[in-house]
Amino acid sequence: MSLSELVSGVERHEKTLTVFNADEPVAADLRDRFANRNVTVRTERTASGRPGEFVTLSEDGDVLTATDLSSLRESLDGDRGAPPVDGLYRPILDSLDETMFTSWDIEQMVTASREIEDRALRVDAGELHAGFQTLSTLRGERERYDHLGESGVEVHAYAVPDVDPPGDHTFTLHLERAEEIANSWFVAFDGGGDPAQKCALLAEEREPRTFYGFWTYDGTTVDWIVDHLRTTYGFLEQ
Repeated sequence: MSLSELVSGVERHEKTLTVFNADEPVAADLRDRFANRNVTVRTERTASGRPGEFVTLSEDGDVLTATDLSSLRESLDGDRGAPPVDGLYRPILDSLDETMFTSWDIEQMVTASREIEDRALRVDAGELHAGFQTLSTLRGERERYDHLGESGVEVHAYAVPDVDPPGDHTFTLHLERAEEIANSWFVAFDGGGDPAQKCALLAEEREPRTFYGFWTYDGTTVDWIVDHLRTTYGFLEQ
């Protein structure tokens, strides 16, 4: 299985957000907020109108989680499109782990990537694998990734060589001409020995500078991504 096939597999699992006992404008607002996620938003009313306004998230007819509407809206008001910040419990948004996002631009991708990079720095151990598509893109991130490489994290950067490679650097550089490296943006952290810290972002560029993919905190998925990169590309340059 390739990185692209993994993205396609996640894409096939659409989730449904059901808004109970709320007016249509509320549902319309949520549809707008989730417009770039693979989520269908619909409305229902309980016979008694109780227990007030709440939402459920389901997949294939099975309810994954539920929360009151006000809590979800507060979480969304604090959200910036990136994975949840450590320590915040947000039932609906946390359960959107491994739900496709669509049409993300560069700014959104960078925001999500920074959360994973910062988590690796806080743990200060383990492996971080990042795909930049091209070396010219990596050039713009050189200072940050040298800083990451100077920490306790073992850093691996993957890129197609469209320019000359950098000189001295503190990370392992994988020069690849593979199509999935050219088309994929990924950042994966193996948790540094703590399974609760594992996380990854994986997306593919389907339109110019527009990305489709997902983030995940599922250890099995993160392990698969890291293992795929290690076994497929190896260590080409230090």
